[in-house]
Amino acid sequence: MEEAQEVQHSPETCFTIHMGDPQEVHLSKIESNGVKETHFLEDNSFHGPMNESTMSRKRMYYRWFRIAIHSALVLVCGSAALLLGRLYYEKGGKSKWMGTLVQLGGFPILLPYYFISAPKNLATNNSIHPNQPSASMLAFVYVSIGLLLALGCYLYSVGLWYLPVSTYSLICSSQLAFNAFFSYFLNSLKFTPYIVNSLVLLTISSTLLVFQNESSDDSQSSQISKKKYVIGFICTVAASAGYGLWLSLTQLVFKKVIKKETFKVVMDMMIYTFLVGTCAIIVGLFASGEWKGLKNEMNEYETGKASYVLNLTFTAILWQLFTIGCLGLIREVSSLFCNAITVLRVPLVPMLAVIIFHDKMHGIKVISMMLAIWGIISYLYQQYIDDTKSKTINTSHDPKASASVDGVHK
Repeated sequence: MEEAQEVQHSPETCFTIHMGDPQEVHLSKIESNGVKETHFLEDNSFHGPMNESTMSRKRMYYRWFRIAIHSALVLVCGSAALLLGRLYYEKGGKSKWMGTLVQLGGFPILLPYYFISAPKNLATNNSIHPNQPSASMLAFVYVSIGLLLALGCYLYSVGLWYLPVSTYSLICSSQLAFNAFFSYFLNSLKFTPYIVNSLVLLTISSTLLVFQNESSDDSQSSQISKKKYVIGFICTVAASAGYGLWLSLTQLVFKKVIKKETFKVVMDMMIYTFLVGTCAIIVGLFASGEWKGLKNEMNEYETGKASYVLNLTFTAILWQLFTIGCLGLIREVSSLFCNAITVLRVPLVPMLAVIIFHDKMHGIKVISMMLAIWGIISYLYQQYIDDTKSKTINTSHDPKASASVDGVHK
């Protein structure tokens, strides 16, 4: 049955709305001269929410695609850079400051990409506030984080110089606990059963490598003096704490200080902090006097001068790609998730060492890898639950969706 409602709009004009087919609305306009104009309006209220839902689903898939790319950069490039760093020391490299410089000093290769590819005034969905921090505040942030990075990289180089790779990787896994500790205070992190399960599994997978190291690398471990082992252990633990603090501080700066996360902001964070860190490392290189022995080091390198240069060059490039992946994961998810992906390298590095250095593969390494993968899946599932809840809340509070629903019921 068709219903008609007449709305008196003015002394000269009135509208008559005919509610017939639920998919269309007849709008009749009667002018003062008696001429009647009828318009048929299709009800698009059913299509709006569907389009928004489709777009939301596409954005979610695209976001997880970006997370996968960044995770691959962290895993592949980080593992390769670590192995090349160890290869540098094994083949005759002796400068700990040079091993530190390649971790940050490769940032100039990103400058062309920074200036050419940076979109103009294009903010991500995570932009929070339009206000910009002062130049002095940004300078303080860049200098502080840059110096923290330089110190952490140097401590990592000392640890890699004194410790076997397996022991070094095991101690590095403690950065996940440090990051969780700092994120609890700085980023209001809330622990859930899946996150706790992930942390426990990743810790166990790393701990298993201790038994592998003691059972198969006794001869190598015995060659390391107790004093050097203690120094390497302390430096690696301190570096892991600094790395966890860096991740939490970076997330805090994005949300509380800079208050937006555009492409330019992220690249500024990386380039300026790396510039400060590189300058600090160069000062340390010259102040320590290690620069005097670099020429002899290159001449005495076991695999030749070309291999020496290529090793340092590719190590620097890989560390830059690794950092891009870290910053991307911090933006897309959180610093703790970034650290969880990073810790997956703990069992992955021995696996790559089997292929590259022809190390023996034992069952305990396989178990360690499976536990690490289980821990990552547990954390990913928690992220899926959080995304689902966030999507439901956003849909229920979306004014456009609410208006469309109200229009349907009216």
